[in-house]
Amino acid sequence: MCWTASCACWWPLASAEPGSLTTSELTVTGFDPPAHEVRAAAERALAEDVGPDGDLTSSLLPPADVTAAIVARVAGRLAGRACAMEVFRQVDPAVKVQWEVADGDPVSPGQRLAVVAGPRASVFTAERTALNFLSHLSGIATEVARYTAAAAAAGRARVRDTRKTTPGLRMLEKAAVRAGGGDNHRAGLSEWVMLKDNHLAAITIAEGVVGARQRWPGRAVYVECDRIDQVDEALAAGADALLLDNMAPEEVRACVERAGGHGCLLEVSGGVTLDSVAEYAATGVDFISVGRLTNSAPALDIALDVVNVPISPEEE
Repeated sequence: MCWTASCACWWPLASAEPGSLTTSELTVTGFDPPAHEVRAAAERALAEDVGPDGDLTSSLLPPADVTAAIVARVAGRLAGRACAMEVFRQVDPAVKVQWEVADGDPVSPGQRLAVVAGPRASVFTAERTALNFLSHLSGIATEVARYTAAAAAAGRARVRDTRKTTPGLRMLEKAAVRAGGGDNHRAGLSEWVMLKDNHLAAITIAEGVVGARQRWPGRAVYVECDRIDQVDEALAAGADALLLDNMAPEEVRACVERAGGHGCLLEVSGGVTLDSVAEYAATGVDFISVGRLTNSAPALDIALDVVNVPISPEEE
């Protein structure tokens, strides 16, 4: 097995000009997470599942090749191909996978997603770990697709994730959010400044915004607001974006009117459900962030079935 890991910061900096931040500057495209994150996640997952003594049961099988199909049991949206591929590769590079569906594609019950071929013991050893990644990440993509469809029917707001992610899997889950049609919020605390309620218990909004401009002129400055008077303070201080926290739709509309002409992005967060996301999208905000996209999305039921399906020479 080849298990390696590294670390890198890849999030873009925002505009240095106060009030000039655009939605495109806060959007990451592409469905694949960073390769080093995929390798490290697969390594950790295999170490957890295979353990120090290997797959005892599969080692009992006589050597033979097998062909299997990865199949969706329910409807949803696919994500996590890179992770599944890396799991099979780390267990045995002789295992080949030919995909029939791309990340971001809708899938239907009974649909074949990929054909896997290789040494039987290796395929069975990698099976559960590969499926865990696919099921978890596809579940996120599926939930995101539901929210984005509901929001798009009512307004222009983009649906975003939050930092409420599974420890160690953030970049994989954020890629799954993109596969579902959503956008990513900041990847970590070092990406941009966000003055939240606990920070504002120690300093004023103006002090926070001015201090951030002086120390990190190239970073976006967000201010979390749960009252309309805070919105006025943040706009006067020149914040790039406001996070409207746990406000009712009518309060959000009032904030949108107040922010008109300031060039400030507005984001709704807190308590947004699939039933209410359209109402928030109709207020005219730029973003709607939803924690449950990554911390509560149900896994998509995906299985691996042994079959006699040939795999072509052009397998991935």
